[in-house]
Amino acid sequence: MANRIITTDIIPEEDRNEQGLRPLSLNEYIGQERVKNNLRIFIEAAKSRGESLDHVLLYGPPGLGKTTLAGIVAQEMGVNIKVTSGPAIEKPGELAAILNNLSENDVLFIDEIHRLNKQVEEVLYPAMEDFAIDIVIGKGQGARSIRLDLPKFTLIGATTRAGMLTAPLRDRFGVVNRLEFYNLVELMQIILRSASVLNVKIDDEGALEIAKRSRGTPRLANRLLKRVRDFAQVENKGMIDYEVAKTALDRLEVDSAGLDETDRNILETMINKFDGGPVGLDTLAAAIGEDPGTIEEVYEPFLIKNGFINRTPRGRVVTDNCYRHLGLNAFINDN
Repeated sequence: MANRIITTDIIPEEDRNEQGLRPLSLNEYIGQERVKNNLRIFIEAAKSRGESLDHVLLYGPPGLGKTTLAGIVAQEMGVNIKVTSGPAIEKPGELAAILNNLSENDVLFIDEIHRLNKQVEEVLYPAMEDFAIDIVIGKGQGARSIRLDLPKFTLIGATTRAGMLTAPLRDRFGVVNRLEFYNLVELMQIILRSASVLNVKIDDEGALEIAKRSRGTPRLANRLLKRVRDFAQVENKGMIDYEVAKTALDRLEVDSAGLDETDRNILETMINKFDGGPVGLDTLAAAIGEDPGTIEEVYEPFLIKNGFINRTPRGRVVTDNCYRHLGLNAFINDN
């Protein structure tokens, strides 16, 4: 997992470099047209009334631009943004301090909001609804509660697992948007834009080949672009064309469908050891030496979405599409 180039998790050293590639306005933001158009209307309406934007929930797979979109909302509103994450806020007092330091109409962005602990979440409810928090002063019988008014603000929550949000928290968001995977045309536009920012020479065929292997995710597209850039710089005078992109990505073991060595290992193990399935999650995990939760949460979603495996009541099975991609003849299992 640590060395997996096609992971959609943020790599710390990449996060610093990624800032320069992020668009700063809705007009620059590529893809997610439905979400963009709705947000544009809500932002204009809030600005015309001189009010803060309603609280926004963004959910969807990692790497699709939720953090970028939050920054754009703040930019379009002309306000500051405070960025934090659910695991980083451990105590109610920490959240109270963050909220109290916001200015009027500011944006508070909480990534992985589904990981807020219950005590912190309880403080967030009145803050979102009434723009106030209740603070307990003193201890024991002398303790008393006072209500502290807050500036009106916009909470933008981001999560990859919307189902883990509690109903009371989810219901307090006025704007709820799901971000979808990007198509090839959108990924090509993102790659060409990023190449321009990075001063990388690239043609349409090279951009298309990178897009095909980016798993519908801009974060992966930018990461692969940077790695292909290194090959182009050493072996093709800095120019990324189809041949350079294909050769580089093949050498990085990212195939034409965006599968890496681990993905192929899962599929080939299911075929070679279990006749294509059905096979249980724990059995499969033991066979490849991986944690069951990692298979279910990290590897499976892409393989299922793209039709390489199916889940059935009896276990996981590979599909005909998987056999075709791996260049194998399907084994018909009627059991």
